[in-house]
Formats: sequence, C-alpha cells, structure tokens
Amino acid sequence: MITNWRKPSRSEGNGACVELGYDATSSGVRDSKNTTGPALLFQGQAPVLALISAVKAGKITSAR
Repeated sequence: MITNWRKPSRSEGNGACVELGYDATSSGVRDSKNTTGPALLFQGQAPVLALISAVKAGKITSAR
C-alpha cells in the first residue's frame, strides 16, 4: 500500500494537480483533490516514470 504521496513542486495550486507515490514494489498517480478516491497503480517505478516522460514530451495531453 502506497503511503508516501507527494505533489509535484511545479503544482500551480489551481486544483488541477496529481500526486505521485511509491513504495518498495509499486508506484502510483492520484488526483490531489480526491486523495481517498481511485489511483492508477503500477508495478515498480518504471511505468510511472514512462508516463511522466510521455506527458513532458507532449504525447499525453489534457482532454479539456
């Protein structure tokens, strides 16, 4: 169970943020406004690092 969640340092404070978390065997992403709601969980840290890289590269954008 992930208990170590962090909001990115570039969080704008406008409520449109996610938190990243990890433990010894998994990592995850969750909505910072709904910390008890659902989260995307990954085995290990490589998948969430790949997700972050894809967002930074513009391969994944907001649906808004």
